[in-house]
Amino acid sequence: MSRAMLRRPLLLAGLVLTTALSLVAILSLFWTPFSPAKMQIASRLKSPLEYGLLGTDQFGRDVASMLMAGAWNSLSTAAVAVAIGASIGTLVGLTVAARGGWRSAVVMRGCDIIFAIPPILSAMMLAAFIGAGQFTAIIAIAVFMVPVFARLTLGAATQIWTLSYVSAAIGMGRAGWKITLVHVLPNIAGQIIVQVTIQLGLAILTEAGLSFLGLGMAPPAPSWGRMLADAQTYVGQAPWLALLPGLTIFLSVLGFSLVGDGLRDHLDRRS
Repeated sequence: MSRAMLRRPLLLAGLVLTTALSLVAILSLFWTPFSPAKMQIASRLKSPLEYGLLGTDQFGRDVASMLMAGAWNSLSTAAVAVAIGASIGTLVGLTVAARGGWRSAVVMRGCDIIFAIPPILSAMMLAAFIGAGQFTAIIAIAVFMVPVFARLTLGAATQIWTLSYVSAAIGMGRAGWKITLVHVLPNIAGQIIVQVTIQLGLAILTEAGLSFLGLGMAPPAPSWGRMLADAQTYVGQAPWLALLPGLTIFLSVLGFSLVGDGLRDHLDRRS
């Protein structure tokens, strides 16, 4: 890590939050204090420290274990969805920028159409055909991510294609795909990476919203969004059931947003 990055406290705070989330998510694959799906009705609605670290829910399940397992489910869903959306969107943007012409207008109008359909509506339509679940959430989020990266890549790559050294490469007879890989993609990779980190936070928030509506992770797999939905009935009796997953979602989104903003400032030579 460079000294310039160390001088950015918000970036460091984001890295700490995202690293902690990633480590907890990986740890949950091998160990949790209790089984996240284990119900103990006799120990239902126990407050934090009364039973386990963070108490239990209405079915006696350990809240800390559910939050840990939910971290992996949320992070894996968001990561796969963003990876799919970024890959397709970047490929479309690079291809259209290399070819130019009327294709740019077609891609931009296509992006506008997709933006008009929010991920939740897409998930509802998909759930009607294939049922709710993690796959539905991934596809719905990924579809919404494609135009984000297509627009970003198209705009940034188009600017690179106008530079003199690219024109020189064209004059030397180099193929368009070689120019894209050698000159265009390396110069816009930083912008794409920054966008990936920002969209990861938004994808986690979207996945939580889908799970809240019953369109995300299918029971009994733990999900932060469904934990919030289940906690509505018990807010007065057990407020920690809503506060803990809500705080976890907030910190996760905040962490990726801080990393994205910090990287953008770090990579911007004018800042």
